[in-house]
Amino acid sequence: MSPLLILRVHADLRLGLGHVARALAIQEAWRALGGEACIAVSGDDRARRVGGGTHPFLEEPLPCEAHYLGQELHAPLPKSLQARGSVALVDQWDVSAAFLQALRPLKVAVVEDDTDAHECADLLFQPFIEGVRWPDHPVKLVNGRKVRPFETTSGACRVLRGSSFIVVDPAALVLRPKRMPLQPLAVHKLLVTFGGSDGPNLAQKAFDTLAQLAAEDRWRGACTLLAPNGIQGEPFPGCTVVRSLPGLTRRIPAFDAIWCSAGVTLAESLCMGIPAVVWGQNERQHGILADLALANGCLDLGVGPEADLGIVREALAQWLGPVGQDNRQEQVRDGMALVDGLAASRIAQELWRLSEIPA
Repeated sequence: MSPLLILRVHADLRLGLGHVARALAIQEAWRALGGEACIAVSGDDRARRVGGGTHPFLEEPLPCEAHYLGQELHAPLPKSLQARGSVALVDQWDVSAAFLQALRPLKVAVVEDDTDAHECADLLFQPFIEGVRWPDHPVKLVNGRKVRPFETTSGACRVLRGSSFIVVDPAALVLRPKRMPLQPLAVHKLLVTFGGSDGPNLAQKAFDTLAQLAAEDRWRGACTLLAPNGIQGEPFPGCTVVRSLPGLTRRIPAFDAIWCSAGVTLAESLCMGIPAVVWGQNERQHGILADLALANGCLDLGVGPEADLGIVREALAQWLGPVGQDNRQEQVRDGMALVDGLAASRIAQELWRLSEIPA
């Protein structure tokens, strides 16, 4: 009987569908090892769609089993499903110790946690919160086992840190260029997206910023802007406003640069060598982006809802134009080094080991 991985995720206006996208990539890697996977999702109507077995981004069935658990963030797993599972991976931004303990006797892993709740789990993946750049050496022996610098413990929980565990859609790995792409003198085609829900309405602020730059003749490029809530004002020359972008991963390489927030789309851009300028949607997300920026993976414009648009305009005018070419080229180099597209496979292999299944 094939081992069952239960991917416990949540989707709502605040989180969007990034955690679901990550679950889809991990389940594919898990099934490649010979296991079976199930996505157990809570949240709003978009979660209900996924739990009903429909792909969140395509008009086709999910490639694995799915269950809708209701709207509550900490809705429990059905006992019948829990009894079938071998290991559960919890990826929903907010977890509690009681929620994780309720998953026992399953082996339990968590993606991203800045509290102590993960100490009730067996394994924690920290791609961002404790820094993204961790070396592979020197190796030290702990209890007879080789331990690399990106690995540590928190209570009884094993913790794996850094960008080696930043998950992207498998298509991003396929589209990743064999050589580092050369940056144009100026950005001619810009993609702007802050997610399929854009709760903080950053698209409008980005539109206003770019419209001002275009009016001042400080940027002459074309812009495709994802605005799920629409835009107030007439699009400036070269600006195309859309409410959705199906198949976004495969569209990204058509652009010279992207303006986005934290999430799978940013990770995919780094993997495929597309330079990124970023806005955090809140303080917690900004902490993630700040670490990526410190590793020279992107240009950090701060917390979007609180941004001073005058300062943002100046930074963008430099970065989008000839002056920013060298900076964008360096970000492509360092971004591709941070996100190599293999994280889903690494996570699946660690989960396989956790579930004590013979290789």
